[in-house]
Amino acid sequence: MEPDGDLDPDTDDLPLRANTSHILVRHYVLDLTVDFDRRVIGGSVVLFLEPGPGAAAVPEDGVRAGAEERVCDGDAGKSHAGPGCRFGDVDTMGDGTRNCGKAEVDVAAGASKGNEATTRNQEGLGETVMRSAGNISAGETDRSESQPLFGDRLQTGAEAAAEDARPSHTDASWESTSEGDFTLVLDCCDLTVTKVEELDITSVSAMSSLLEGPPRERPEVGPVSLSAALIQKLLAVPSGQWRHQHRLFRLCSRASRFQDGLSLRFHTDRWSLQVRKKGVATPQEFPRAIRVCYETKPTGGSVRWTKDQDNRVCVYTAGSPINNRALFPCQEPPVAMSTWQATIRAPSECVVLMSGEDQAVPIEDGQTRLLIWDYYVTMPMPASTFTLAVGHWRQATAELPAAVERGMTGRMDCGEAAKPGAGPGAENEAGLVSGPGSSTSEVVKVCTLQTGSKDQTTRSDSAFCYSCLEDEGHCVTDYSGMGDDSISCSHGDYPCRYTERSTWSQRVVPHRVFAPICLLQKAQMGVLSLLPRCLAAAHAILGVHPFPRLDILIVPAGFSSLGMASPHIIFLSQSVLHGGTPGSGESGRSLCGSRLCHEIAHSWFGLAIGARDWTEEWISEGFATYLEDIIWARAQQLSPQQTEEQSNLKALLRWRRLSDELQNSEEELQILRPNMENTGQVSESGSSVVKHALNPDKTFMQVHYLKGYFLLRFLASQVGEQPFIDFFRLFVKKYHGQLILSQDFLRMLLITFPDMARKGLTLSAIYIDWLDRPGIPKWLYERSAVWSQTRLVEEVKAEVVKWILLSQSKRKGRKRKRSEPKVNYKEVTSDQLVMLLELLLEEAELSATVLRILQSIYNLQKQDAEVRHRWCELVVKHGYSQAYADVEHFLVHDQAMGVYLYGELMVREDAEQQALAHRCLSLVQEEMDQSVRRVVEQMVL
Repeated sequence: MEPDGDLDPDTDDLPLRANTSHILVRHYVLDLTVDFDRRVIGGSVVLFLEPGPGAAAVPEDGVRAGAEERVCDGDAGKSHAGPGCRFGDVDTMGDGTRNCGKAEVDVAAGASKGNEATTRNQEGLGETVMRSAGNISAGETDRSESQPLFGDRLQTGAEAAAEDARPSHTDASWESTSEGDFTLVLDCCDLTVTKVEELDITSVSAMSSLLEGPPRERPEVGPVSLSAALIQKLLAVPSGQWRHQHRLFRLCSRASRFQDGLSLRFHTDRWSLQVRKKGVATPQEFPRAIRVCYETKPTGGSVRWTKDQDNRVCVYTAGSPINNRALFPCQEPPVAMSTWQATIRAPSECVVLMSGEDQAVPIEDGQTRLLIWDYYVTMPMPASTFTLAVGHWRQATAELPAAVERGMTGRMDCGEAAKPGAGPGAENEAGLVSGPGSSTSEVVKVCTLQTGSKDQTTRSDSAFCYSCLEDEGHCVTDYSGMGDDSISCSHGDYPCRYTERSTWSQRVVPHRVFAPICLLQKAQMGVLSLLPRCLAAAHAILGVHPFPRLDILIVPAGFSSLGMASPHIIFLSQSVLHGGTPGSGESGRSLCGSRLCHEIAHSWFGLAIGARDWTEEWISEGFATYLEDIIWARAQQLSPQQTEEQSNLKALLRWRRLSDELQNSEEELQILRPNMENTGQVSESGSSVVKHALNPDKTFMQVHYLKGYFLLRFLASQVGEQPFIDFFRLFVKKYHGQLILSQDFLRMLLITFPDMARKGLTLSAIYIDWLDRPGIPKWLYERSAVWSQTRLVEEVKAEVVKWILLSQSKRKGRKRKRSEPKVNYKEVTSDQLVMLLELLLEEAELSATVLRILQSIYNLQKQDAEVRHRWCELVVKHGYSQAYADVEHFLVHDQAMGVYLYGELMVREDAEQQALAHRCLSLVQEEMDQSVRRVVEQMVL
């Protein structure tokens, strides 16, 4: 394994340590409890493993660990783990075996408060609820825990205690006692791991259904070999039986540990968790099911604990460069495609949102405050796409009750609610929105301990929103017959929506929108009202929705971007909700609509089709940026001419942004394929690094969005826009459910349009001009000149001339009447207003009078965040102190966009502006994203 001791997390690459060539995680079962008091998430994850494609090539000494930081014996971890070791204290089950998964319920639900009676109730009820939620009868669960499939007896409680009493291994013994042992390496960061156990799958009686032939005719094999064979058969269950497969995964995740006297030993360093079993030299012999007991840390890199806009504590996975290794030990290289199921326990007043195919129905324990939520996915995806959010959010409905609207009056600016000392508040408003997370759904209350099938409760997804778009005049053309029907699914076996003809006509999937109470009305008026149209437009462009449902969450103000798409859930910044002045119509919702379309496009490019090498971000972001314009134009029902004009204006704005970025960034960060001919290559073990992933400068660059977008515009110009869009549908139909590299897309395009080669457009030519070198291709320079002369841009230029003339007249000091000069200013769209402000930013001087009139004419402080950002730049550049309040509001409420404003405030060396920067940082630094905070503090402090 490559050393990691010399990696600088501020400037270097991100290591992906998992040895995916040797062994692969095929399925995760998570059992977690969210502890708001301690700000940790704790519990267990069970990994179901399979030898990887390079398993036969493992060297004799296995995979060596890196620098020593902490080493624990699998059963003695609590002597080394430090804080949070309660997860190492396990209870004795009724059959005398030990189970660490059950202990997690203890800790989070009552043991931490020292209430033994509550803990005992929680233990029993927690197990009961898990059975009910997993659709498992009590009898089946009891048999799975107590009846082995072969003659060996299970370890007794006394034997387990005696084993725990054995001395733990020392740090030095990690290397010296494991010569020749194979090492499982998982990506792991900011986790406290207390135990790693091998599970005895032979103790799960339900697994006998996977064995062939009657018991008498089955060959005699040992328990370890039988466990491996059972897991292999479980992983091979056909997709048509996925419910049965998930039920067996759940049962196996609760199995007792193997009692063969050979404990699993583990070691954690900065970036990984490493696991060994003494005497096991190859991946084929390594345990196929292991349980890792652990908990997160309050300051974990990708698990964000913060407060929402109602001043209530919440937690969400931030999608930072280190992805999910700070949430659970996993394999992060994209090639490690897996499925998962999760049980999440949280306080009853909270909503748990997660990547999952069905709406989770929480089950409430009538004697405690915990709710239990279950989610699952059946489509294999990289572990980095797993997303979790837990908080006091509420669902926005199509029509908010009048009482709710009255209760929100005066609270639409969440700045008041977010002030320290405001307290949780909102009890009255919360009471008006029934149930945790849904105004229409109920919580299933469980007050008894019956677990038979007749007591199981199910619900439909009635809390989802559906829309009949025919009533709104939207296009209902069925594109299901478009394309080459000979193209069939090329991915592995999973329940694929592309094989179900009914999904081809499902233009709008079930959807919900969640937000803090103070933002519910804005979420309703902005996101919820636009979402059906955007979903229908995306379906019209790209075909089948890859995922069966969608949740939208308005995340806290400290979220570091405008949006993030994950399977079944999209995070949106509150910045997209602002704007929409009276009478502004569709223009006032442009930022919200286009951002929605961008994130929805990721369902196809970024999720259903992912990049096999994370350095090729343009495959995800460039495609989504290109498609957002097309989808949003269709959602607005623009004419072809209007679509082209809007598209050209946006292209010019993006060209200006890209040109500025490339002039002010390192050349090596401007390359879309930084690994070039080595793209997609990994080490012998499967580990790799993501180039520049931890470079703070790259965090705020958009070159992969913008240069990738322009590459796609260039390719469309060569073949025609409509044929190019039609090709997208063919490409999606062929490659959904798979990982790709740039050449997969480009080669299929060149084959589909052979005339491109006759124009000199070869794969190598596209690499040279667009992907493998910095700078701007010649075509882009030429096209930008054309975009700058289009009608919408010419209108803006004419308006700019008026403002410049007004400014010049003020500078000349002519005597004028007190009334302002009468100038007819043309009404402009949001995008035109952005362009107007950008052109005015090029002026060396603008008088305070001109800025005041400008602010008044366009009502700038009420525009969307893109407009307000340019307005704030104007204010700072010209020292217009009367509008410093607008700058402060922007830096506090639009943190995802205001990073470089701090630099502009500091660079002028104006005492008042620098004081403003310091004041804003002090207000928001506790809720800021860690990487953003580091950059801003470097500017300000």
